[in-house]
Amino acid sequence: MNYTVKRSNRKTIGIEVTPEGLLVRAPHRASVSEIERVLKKHEGWILSHMQRLEQDLEEARAQGMLTEEELRDLARRAREYLPRRVAHYEPLIGVRAGRITIRTQKSRWGSCSSKGNLNFNCLLMLTPPEVIDSVVVHELCHLREMNHSPRFYAQVRRVYPEYDKWHRWLSDHGGAILKRVQR
Repeated sequence: MNYTVKRSNRKTIGIEVTPEGLLVRAPHRASVSEIERVLKKHEGWILSHMQRLEQDLEEARAQGMLTEEELRDLARRAREYLPRRVAHYEPLIGVRAGRITIRTQKSRWGSCSSKGNLNFNCLLMLTPPEVIDSVVVHELCHLREMNHSPRFYAQVRRVYPEYDKWHRWLSDHGGAILKRVQR
């Protein structure tokens, strides 16, 4: 199995399947045999993720890669639409978001900073409205719980009972959408 190793001051070995190949993030002190033992242990996971990545790339090619103009249009639409969805859910959760930023991201649909600022991927505009709402609620709930604990997910499901259904949709189809951006 071919792989690239990126060493840093981390404590554990991490594995990432990318379009460029298998990337292993390892501590400076990790031996080659230790890295290969971890790769062997996770071989099934690696192979399934490589297969999934290939499926996502095929689906992205079939849908067509997004042009810069299309990305700008998605960002414009997201800047109009997402703040309205945030405003809709803020009182239901009992929070107030800070700044809302729209970006084109490779792997994230949304994030929440410790200062209460929200970031959303403009590619959300290519998903059903229910998926967008599931991401908005997820990020807003981080203003109450900055973790992914059972208490956090209980809050998400209280506000958005269909969260699991739409989160699953995003897991099943989101990879292909993300791959439509040329990098």
